[in-house]
Order: sequence, then C-alpha cells, then structure tokens
Amino acid sequence: MTEGVLFDAAMIETLLLTLKLATVTTLVLLLVGTPLAWWLSRAGGLWKEVVATLVSLPIVLPPTVLGFYLLIAMGPHSPLTAILGRKLSFTFEGLVVGSVVYSLPFVVNPIRNAFEAMGPRPMEVAATLRASPWDAFFTVALPLAAPGIFTGAILGFAHTVGEFGVVLMIGGGIPGETKVLSVTIFDYVETLQWGKAHVLAGGMLGLSFVVILAMMLIERRLNGGKR
Repeated sequence: MTEGVLFDAAMIETLLLTLKLATVTTLVLLLVGTPLAWWLSRAGGLWKEVVATLVSLPIVLPPTVLGFYLLIAMGPHSPLTAILGRKLSFTFEGLVVGSVVYSLPFVVNPIRNAFEAMGPRPMEVAATLRASPWDAFFTVALPLAAPGIFTGAILGFAHTVGEFGVVLMIGGGIPGETKVLSVTIFDYVETLQWGKAHVLAGGMLGLSFVVILAMMLIERRLNGGKR
C-alpha cells in the first residue's frame, strides 16, 4: 500500500497535541501530587492506607475499566456535568482529567518515597531555627526531595504520552482535539500505513529509552554514584 509522505501535517498536529496534553497533565500532577505525597509520607492510620490504595489503583486496574468509569463520570448525565454545565467526555479537558487520574501513582509514589527517605530530622532542625512549617516545606523538604520530584515529573510526562486505553475511552480520536499519538498509531496499523506507524512508534520507543536511562541516572545519583 502506497503511503506517500511519512511525516505530514496531521502527524505534526497529533504530536503537538500529545505534547500539550503531557505538559498540562504533568504540571497538574505536580501541583496535586506533591502535597498529597507529603501528606502520605507524614500521615498515619487507616485513612493513609485507604488514600494510598486509591492513588495506586491505576497501576493494576485495566485502562479500559478506568476509562469506562471516567467516561460515565464525565458524560452528559453525570453530576459533574451538571455542576460544570458542560460534559468533559470527548474534549481536551476531559483527556487532562483522565490523564491526571491514570498517571497519578507514577508521580505521587516517587515523590512520597523521596519525602520518606528524607526522614524527620531536617524538618526538626528547621523548627529549632524557628522556621514556619510552610517555610520549612519550601526551603528544606522540597529541595531535598527534588530528585524524586524530577523522577515523578519524567514518569508522569512519559506515561501520559504513551497512554492508550484511557484516552481512547474518554476521548475517542477527534483530530486536533483528542487524537493523540497512541490512538494515531492504532489507526495507522488498522489502515495498513506501516511506514507512518513505524515513525511514531519508533519515536515513542526512543522516548521510553531516554526515560528509563534518566531514571537510572537519577537513582545512581541518589545512591552517591555507587552502582
């Protein structure tokens, strides 16, 4: 089957939309996930375990199941739609909401681990120097947890770029609105446009390699270069 140009305007549009989705999702995840990770690293009791379990559910839950319930939650007859006055399903905003939920554990867990590895001592020292809890958090906790935050940001971005089941369920494949890279690759394979599928799939393979390498280098740095 003749495919013509392997990289065209439609692919550029899809690439830009995917990067936009991943960027917005990562920023929201850092804003939401960092304080949540801090609370999980310091809280105790049953509620902590319940919240931690809910955060980690997307790791084991099939994406189509998560996407199905998100589709119902953002559909035209949901309470959320009544509150907002508009439905979020099959919109870019809906993709952001779904991506945030789906990638939440990949951002929260590394940041939580970094906060827990820090231990209570730095905050205790900051308190003895009369630093307020907010000042101590921003000037002590966040800098010490920076590698974990960076790791979470990388994982959240990469996971959003590669997600398929959730975005297909809640966004479909509307060009310029919800048609992201993973959905486009699926469409190219279905229509036997192997060359274009190879271009996009190869790019995502390269991105995955870079993400894993960056994770290993960060972990090596955290271990003081002993690996």
